[in-house]
Amino acid sequence: MKKHKIDYNKLLNTSDQHLKKLHDIVLKSIEEEQLISKKLESKEELTIGQRLADKVADFGGSWNFIIIFVLLILVWMGINVYFLKEKGFDPYPFILLNLLLSCLAAFQAPIIMMSQNRQEEKDRSRAEEDYLVNLKAEIEIKTLHEKIDLLITEQMETLLEIQKMQIERIDQLEQQIKNFQQNNDRSGI
Repeated sequence: MKKHKIDYNKLLNTSDQHLKKLHDIVLKSIEEEQLISKKLESKEELTIGQRLADKVADFGGSWNFIIIFVLLILVWMGINVYFLKEKGFDPYPFILLNLLLSCLAAFQAPIIMMSQNRQEEKDRSRAEEDYLVNLKAEIEIKTLHEKIDLLITEQMETLLEIQKMQIERIDQLEQQIKNFQQNNDRSGI
């Protein structure tokens, strides 16, 4: 079988440096004949702050947080309005409660943003990995198509050669039959 070489560099030519790096990873994977998905697997080590931010974001964005938060606000208001009347530690209009809510929001918002930024970075990384896997799969499929086309071409050439040999053999047999008939006609049989 003839070796048919695909010019992957020409196929993956780009001026974007980031894409060029990704394409180099794919080319190296093809040269090493490795699965690119295995090459990309890596466990991210999270810092304590990142783990804490994720937990705060998970809890802060849940129904548990909303229910607990509403209950705490209602209990706070109930204690100050109904049970302690005018002697409450935070009488109406609940200035201390407003201060606590503002502080909670001031701390919770950046922590949730940190978690979302990290999640966005993970999503971008996954998208790049998906791109690499898809690009390699596309190249491999293209390579398989070319190999199949080459095999079909070679098979057709072989079949044509066989057909040519069969036609020659048929011609020889026809000639032998003619010779045999002529010999029989001469001998009068």
